[in-house]
Amino acid sequence: MSLTKRISFRDDSSSTAPQTLDSGCLAVEDECGGCGESSDGEKPGLKRRVDLFSGIALIVGTMIGSGIFVSPTGLLERTGSVPYSLCVWGLCGVVSMLGALAYAELGTMITSSGAEYAYFMLAFGPFPAYMFSWVSTMIIKPSQLAIICLSFGEYVVEAFTDECPPSNTTLKLVGVVTVAVVTLVNCLSVRLATAVQNFFCFCKLAAIVIIVGGGMWKIISTNGAAASGFLSTPEEYAKVPSIGALATAFYSGLWAYDGWNNLNYVTEEIINPKRNLPLSIIIAIPMVTVCYLLVNISYLSVMSPSEMLISDAVAITFGNRILGAFAFLMPLSVAVSTFGSANGTIFAAGRLCYVASREGHLVDVLSFVHKDVLTPAPALLFHALVAIVMIVSGDIESLIDFFSFTVWIFYGMSMLALLILRRNRPNLPRPYKVPLAIPIIVLIMSIYLVLAPIVNDPRVEYIYSALFMAFGGFIYLPFVRYKLKLPFIDKLTQWSQLLFKIIPPGTMPDC
Repeated sequence: MSLTKRISFRDDSSSTAPQTLDSGCLAVEDECGGCGESSDGEKPGLKRRVDLFSGIALIVGTMIGSGIFVSPTGLLERTGSVPYSLCVWGLCGVVSMLGALAYAELGTMITSSGAEYAYFMLAFGPFPAYMFSWVSTMIIKPSQLAIICLSFGEYVVEAFTDECPPSNTTLKLVGVVTVAVVTLVNCLSVRLATAVQNFFCFCKLAAIVIIVGGGMWKIISTNGAAASGFLSTPEEYAKVPSIGALATAFYSGLWAYDGWNNLNYVTEEIINPKRNLPLSIIIAIPMVTVCYLLVNISYLSVMSPSEMLISDAVAITFGNRILGAFAFLMPLSVAVSTFGSANGTIFAAGRLCYVASREGHLVDVLSFVHKDVLTPAPALLFHALVAIVMIVSGDIESLIDFFSFTVWIFYGMSMLALLILRRNRPNLPRPYKVPLAIPIIVLIMSIYLVLAPIVNDPRVEYIYSALFMAFGGFIYLPFVRYKLKLPFIDKLTQWSQLLFKIIPPGTMPDC
């Protein structure tokens, strides 16, 4: 096959809708994953290489990012007291756990990669699935990656500066370089990407151990006196948060927990997903919840709530007071944590784009894989480019508003999809099934998290998100439903194949 020739990756009998079996499920992969190495004469595609440990590392590595190091201050301010803040941290873990367990049922029932995209396709049809792929590809995943990489830039630069604050240009430049590095790692090899994820998971857990160990040492060395930081609250901060303020506090906490669903994006690459997907969730999320609670207690053992509220970066303040001459290790540890989170984020984001394109909801070239290493390189590069644009043009606060408002709309829709499939497709095989109350609780929580911030403090970012979704709906009919194709698309596809050595899944290059 000549690489200059654009190849259709679907049979003539197929359509833009996902392939279905008698059971009504999305296309089911074979035992070996339905993908093989081109050198062995098998069809190129995604291989099952993500084992249980790598699955746990992907969840932990994506969840533990910059959030736990920067969110505690904002969460404490919005809740108004230490007890409320610790309760919200714990409840955020519970919400994440319930959501992830519901996702485990969806992920073991629908084994195609793409998570929400695949679930919406089966439950609602092609338009809602397309809307998710559009919004996630253009807003959710790139903004998430941009926020993480900007946070990485802040802490890396902080480790090498003294009193002079770094320039905004320097921070953005480091963020752009970070996007480029994690994209390169994921384009080169799935094994390399998971190895990097496993390594940085270990490093960030070591940073958590340092913080927790330092806090416990402080409490013990002061005979419990240091515990007064989280056992009491100054009167001026001892207030009951409003409904709207509590929702924004959950935004801060849930940003730190976000990533609990990332393993569902790579179900086609998980070894034995029926076992390893729910088991990875059950192990990883409680681990993260306990870590977050202990880290907050450690912060408050070293600084008072008042000091914590005026700290721009509590992890750095903590390091300066506990580590002495080795205080520089703390911003470096935070940087390691955010780098691992960025790696896990783009690993999952590329698979979503890959699946959406494979089903005809994005341009075909985004479903192509590299002919040698079989990674979804075009999808990864596209996400990286959008994230870089956001880094250059935006800031962390506006991107978080963009991300949080939008993502909880689709988390709620996923719970609704699960309820609809329970009713309309009761005979679908469900190797793992959650109690009905779990998706209902998460759905109610999602509605609250979307509506309460709008009522409490309307922001222009919410309008931008709504307008962007409306634009995606506008272009659906001509370009997706009726397959209107711009004349330069075929030329662009051929040029991309030549430049990046990519081929459609299910085809073989000439030997």
